[in-house]
Amino acid sequence: MSTVATITIAHGRHRHLLNQGRTLWRGTRVPEHRVVVAMDDPALEAPGAHVVPLGRGPEGLPLAAARNLGAAAARQLGADVLVFLDVDCLAGHRLVEDYAAAVTDEPEVVWSGPVTYLQPPPPLGYDLASLEQVDDPHPGRPAPEPGQRLPNPRPELFWSLSFALSRHTWSHIGGFCEDYVGYGGEDTDFGRLVVARGSRHGWVGGARAYHQHHEVESPPVRHVDAILRNAAIFHRRWGEWPMTTWLHDFEDLGLVEYVDGQWRRVASA
Repeated sequence: MSTVATITIAHGRHRHLLNQGRTLWRGTRVPEHRVVVAMDDPALEAPGAHVVPLGRGPEGLPLAAARNLGAAAARQLGADVLVFLDVDCLAGHRLVEDYAAAVTDEPEVVWSGPVTYLQPPPPLGYDLASLEQVDDPHPGRPAPEPGQRLPNPRPELFWSLSFALSRHTWSHIGGFCEDYVGYGGEDTDFGRLVVARGSRHGWVGGARAYHQHHEVESPPVRHVDAILRNAAIFHRRWGEWPMTTWLHDFEDLGLVEYVDGQWRRVASA
């Protein structure tokens, strides 16, 4: 039987992380290990988890490096199956079991599961035992039924909210590109890298997750500098621009401009 580790990177969102742990312990299969990378967050606590600290640099939180560090810790603990969950994601009751089965059956595939974005919680918080009753996967991604698996020929649909792969496929892909620092781009890059390394993407219907509500900024103006920097890295690596919706939104706000084939800050912004 395979050994499973979940990997979560976090900065703040302590209540969300606590809720995630509760759903993992309620599942049909409990992971043998839970790894949490605390990015610039010495106050973070995760009972029962292996907490790995990681500082931040001047350009922001090292999201890509944090995922790589979490994977390294999981592999040192002996994990064969690596399950990555965003700190905001609650685990459906079959998420770990169905991810582990899919990875065992087809270990060369990087598997993703449907994610439901939850409404704000009621005063007493989410009912963690009844998440399936509010199941409503994001319409922008495939959502096979529990028990179904589908190939994903579109790497741009990969997201890092919830995915799983074997330790050997992780090694073959090489992890996330650590040139990306701060918000945006590193998961889109990883989606491309999977295919470039000869692996495949797939969707597994039983590995359902539920994204806890939090306020969002659209477009994410406070991350404009990180998005510009990371978009340029992606362009150098892959020859095209990612996050174009945000870039054009920033352009409409007068924050950035496209000059001589490059996106840059408007000097007066």
